[in-house]
Amino acid sequence: MIETQEFAGAHKTNTSFLSPLERRLAPAVIPRIPKWLETYHLTMLTVVWSLMILVFSFLAAGNIRWLWLVSVMILLQWVTDHYDGKVGKYRNTGLVRWGYYMDHLLDYFFLCSVIIGYAFILPEQSRFQLLLLLALFAAYDFSAFLAFAATDKLKISYLKFGPTEFRLALIIINGLLISFGTTYMVSGLKWVNAAAAVGLCFLVYGTQKKIWQLDMESRRPKRLLQAQPLLEKPYVPSQECTY
Repeated sequence: MIETQEFAGAHKTNTSFLSPLERRLAPAVIPRIPKWLETYHLTMLTVVWSLMILVFSFLAAGNIRWLWLVSVMILLQWVTDHYDGKVGKYRNTGLVRWGYYMDHLLDYFFLCSVIIGYAFILPEQSRFQLLLLLALFAAYDFSAFLAFAATDKLKISYLKFGPTEFRLALIIINGLLISFGTTYMVSGLKWVNAAAAVGLCFLVYGTQKKIWQLDMESRRPKRLLQAQPLLEKPYVPSQECTY
């Protein structure tokens, strides 16, 4: 009989500012999610929200107030993305490995839709900064998944900043764009990228240091065994009879 081992990707480490509030909301929200909405429906809805972000961002190039609907799509994406796995655990209907793969893949699609959407709105000279922003945020994801493969621990927040805080920041940015136009964002993108690059350096340094320590700890018993001097084997009388 083959024993099934619990999938480590089913558990996430989230120490962000808003995670305590999210945990308090979960018991009130999850039972009220309609029965016909399964966990995989919630996961796949990110495709819908991402496409609508692209549509509303394209329209916002002509009228910046369309960004309000972009913010609504970001909020809806948080709802479905945050509760898809929790609904599966609550109803015991989760697809853990499928959910891990599709959830994180679609999170990347969501990120791309947001940044491509800003490319519709911002002047052409900001395209390089947006491309750099996409590369930096994608690097955070790659680091998290590579670290998970090495440690069996999936960490999704850094310095108290996680996916929920990221979405909240996007909604605030959209409000500022509607109120003050694109001028400040164009000049501020380089500083956002600089901060993201510095944070990524700290993240990579800290992550590789922890993985290095894991490797060294796994080697220690073997090294100690090799360092022990060989002792003479004591004489033990044979239990066998010879004739």
